[in-house]
Amino acid sequence: MANLNAVERKVREYSFTDRDFERVRKLIHERAGISLSASKQDMVYSRLARRLREKGLTTFADYLRQLEAGDAHEWQAFTNALTTNLTSFYREAHHFPILAKHLAQRRRVCREPFTVWCCAASTGEEPYTIAMTVVEALNDDAPSARILATDVDTNVLATADAGIYDLERIESLTPERTRRFFLRGDGNHAGNVKVRPALRKLITFRQLNLLDAQWPVRGPFDAIMCRNVMIYFDKDTQRRILEKFAPLLRSDGLLFVGHSESLLKHTDLFKLRGKTVYELAARTQVRHG
Repeated sequence: MANLNAVERKVREYSFTDRDFERVRKLIHERAGISLSASKQDMVYSRLARRLREKGLTTFADYLRQLEAGDAHEWQAFTNALTTNLTSFYREAHHFPILAKHLAQRRRVCREPFTVWCCAASTGEEPYTIAMTVVEALNDDAPSARILATDVDTNVLATADAGIYDLERIESLTPERTRRFFLRGDGNHAGNVKVRPALRKLITFRQLNLLDAQWPVRGPFDAIMCRNVMIYFDKDTQRRILEKFAPLLRSDGLLFVGHSESLLKHTDLFKLRGKTVYELAARTQVRHG
């Protein structure tokens, strides 16, 4: 990787060597499975420089030594800083009619609660979209459903848990959805909306690292949404995660992935059902307790 030139280095508040960057790449891969490309050096610098300022440190080497010493709080801050959280309500919208149809079909044969795991909850737009889809599909504001929403980043989970957004975040929603699912703020809260309590109750937010050896997650799930997550993992990590997803799905369950992700190299586990929607490769008779 080419070194930054002297002019670029003078602009920076801290020295950030290629060796520092390689240490960061190694640590975030071990911690969260994220594979940072060489082109991300500037992004890493800008995000971690804030941590150095906050901690009163003068070099990245000092920061990384403290991190490697095992400070649990700083490990979480490090992970939060390097996690990309791009999301919106009804992102990749073609998935949600498929989810609604899947729910309707299952409800005709089974009355057990509908269960969904959203693996990258970010600031909450995706799990709340799932919840709105469930409510509309069943035409019930308090449906029998359980939505688990997890993320490795505790900062974005706090935002998701609060369910408060700038008004512009819901501009793309229909007026009907806006009225049904959100409360408009006034006074000091003008310009904000809050998710209605009935919708919020459908979701459990929890911190979870997909790289952990054990997941505090109990299936079976009717659907797992792991969208735009696999692109940050190397092939071996992707495989390990998919192997752990498979037994957590119902035999007729669906796995949703992002628009740039493909599981075609894992056809022993999942087969394509529709556009970036997969089902288990080996389906068995569905059993309901």
